[in-house]
Amino acid sequence: MESLAQLEVLCERLYNSQDSAERMHAENTLKCFSTNIDYISQCQFILDNALTPYALMLASSSLLKQVTEHSLSLQLRLDIRNYIVNYLANRGPELQSFVIGSLVQLLCRLTKFGWFDDDIFRDVVKESIKFLSQATSDHYAIGLRILNQLVSEMNQPNPGVPSSHHRKVACSFRDQSLFQIFQISLTSLHQLKNDAMSRLQELALSLSLKCLSFDFVGTTIDESSEEFGTVQIPSSWKPLLEDLSTLEIFFDYYALTKPPISKESLECLVRLASVRCSLFTNDATRTKFLDHLISGTKEILRTGQGLADHDNYHEFCRLLGRFRVNYQLSDLVIMDGYSDWIRLVAEFTSKSLLSWQWASSSVYYLLGLWSRLVSSVPYLKGDAPSLLDEFVPKITEGFITSRLDSAQAGLPDDISEHPLDNVDLLQDQLDCFPNLCRFRYESSSMFLINVMEPILQIYVEKAQLQTGDTSELSVVEAKLAWIVHIIAVIVKIKQCAGSSVESQEVIDAELSARALRLVNVADSGLHSQRYGEISKQRLDRAILTFFQHFRKNYVGDHAMHSSKQLYARLSDLLGLHDHLLLLDFIVRKIATNLKCYVESEEVIDHTLSLFLELASGYMTGKLLLKLDSVKFILLHHHKEHFPFLEEYRCSRSRTTFYYTIGWLIFMEDSTILFKPSMDALLKVFMTLESTPVTMFRTDSVKYALIGLMRDLRGIAMATNSRRTYGLLFHWIYPHMPILLRGISHWADTPEVI
Repeated sequence: MESLAQLEVLCERLYNSQDSAERMHAENTLKCFSTNIDYISQCQFILDNALTPYALMLASSSLLKQVTEHSLSLQLRLDIRNYIVNYLANRGPELQSFVIGSLVQLLCRLTKFGWFDDDIFRDVVKESIKFLSQATSDHYAIGLRILNQLVSEMNQPNPGVPSSHHRKVACSFRDQSLFQIFQISLTSLHQLKNDAMSRLQELALSLSLKCLSFDFVGTTIDESSEEFGTVQIPSSWKPLLEDLSTLEIFFDYYALTKPPISKESLECLVRLASVRCSLFTNDATRTKFLDHLISGTKEILRTGQGLADHDNYHEFCRLLGRFRVNYQLSDLVIMDGYSDWIRLVAEFTSKSLLSWQWASSSVYYLLGLWSRLVSSVPYLKGDAPSLLDEFVPKITEGFITSRLDSAQAGLPDDISEHPLDNVDLLQDQLDCFPNLCRFRYESSSMFLINVMEPILQIYVEKAQLQTGDTSELSVVEAKLAWIVHIIAVIVKIKQCAGSSVESQEVIDAELSARALRLVNVADSGLHSQRYGEISKQRLDRAILTFFQHFRKNYVGDHAMHSSKQLYARLSDLLGLHDHLLLLDFIVRKIATNLKCYVESEEVIDHTLSLFLELASGYMTGKLLLKLDSVKFILLHHHKEHFPFLEEYRCSRSRTTFYYTIGWLIFMEDSTILFKPSMDALLKVFMTLESTPVTMFRTDSVKYALIGLMRDLRGIAMATNSRRTYGLLFHWIYPHMPILLRGISHWADTPEVI
């Protein structure tokens, strides 16, 4: 390297050049700084003398890589650490932000890696306090950045470092330094409260959030999941958490600041609302804490401040959702402001449901709160009114109406973003709904039926036409799909709070009858020509989901001798008076889907999943074998009846199909079903055996071999005993030569082999 100026030019090319070849050349030339430990002193020279931020960035990032990937001597690491602290103190304010960030990361990486090697490494908090006590805001910002990065560094594992060592360092840091850092963040927030420097406020808030988000017990749980129950803050933090000014400062910052700072305030409040109950000295202090949470959220609900920002809105919904995890209904109803709070939450929920396009991912937290409150009603003691009777039915009706409104609004620009296609979001939104619906089941179910009947009537009328407006039909099908999904999650659970099992079964039958009636309509007339339409596929996926949930409670093995009220009512409405008739109804829908949905792998897979569930249940499997519709499938499982078997893209689905057939074939002790059921596969073997060797490298043979092997794999997966395995082996053994011929002719084709 002839001169520092040349190096600076190379660094600028490395970070800024649009030419990939030029960038690659610069990277290869400068690689020595990060790989060769002899260049560590050169990095220091660059930091002392370079004029461009890109050269400084190279030196800093190279040192970081050296420290991370090489075992440097203790003295060298101490020298680098002391040099960086002094460098930040002297030159920090004049450096570019990205250079400061890299130097701070280097300092914190050195601190973590040397935590148990020398006490000096653990003095980093003291060093940060020196920065905070300087007169300039630039030094203050560097001090906060060091603490932010330090907490992050200690909280996340490093590649190549054993997790046990990471945890040991993290626990020592938690016990020795984290509480002091959290105190510093709170002190900073109080000092900066009336400061116009939003940059410093953001750093202080970010530091508080990082402290509250620390992995205190080594669980590394995803906080977006339901597992994120309580924050296990150490007992030594108790005085600070019981001091109500700690909670108030975050509500104050939410009111004073704008996004994204205000969102971080809410994130801190979400963590505080999740603090474990056992942390508090007694019930009185915990009640005061809850009272402040209610007062603060009530004020935000009343004014709506900041909620026009989507991130704030989502985080506030999360905050309300935390009430269901840490507090029982009995804790809430005794609070002075409960009645106003629950009314405001109900109004907020109703508005959120109406704004379904904007709030779809946030509604989950609100519905979860209401679901938890409703579940707690049977355990509520005392005279304090819960007021849920007044609000829950309105929220239930609002949810149903909002889903239908979303269907009426038509398709999003990106079809893949359709709410009925996003399985995870759909599941999240619907999971909490059954508890709400069953809370006042009679009125909720009547509302649902009254909503569904006119839509179903339109669908029946359309089925009788030869042609129709497909866009209007798509909207009708989307509405019906939502309703069927809602009915499916309701019948998924059998809950008896507030009314008798028998009365709930009768209502389940009323709702289920509408979904079952829809099946016949959906597969008749004009609608039977629409299997390729996306909206028809969505409706049929909803119907399959309904069957899966319904059968677990009313057709599954444990339900064979119960559910008399349900079947009595279904008999009145549809003539389905027992399990066998209902199973036959479901199997006929399965057969229809397998015949008609050649274009949709998703519907085929969903259908086969339901078929396998039915076949693998001990009692349902036995019942299936009594049905003529099932016997037909066992004897006629070839492409003439099930054209999806001919589609190469559905070849993986064939294995599931034949796995199910195998389950049914081997369920009986006798071998009566086995040989006739294998006739279709035997014909394929015979066709291959009669194919001349010269014709064996054709596509027809290739796809026949792939299909046959996938089919046999499914049958083989179902052989779960010596007897059944022996049956298959003796059947297949005479045809082994054709497998050898396939291997020899297609050795270069992985999908065959």
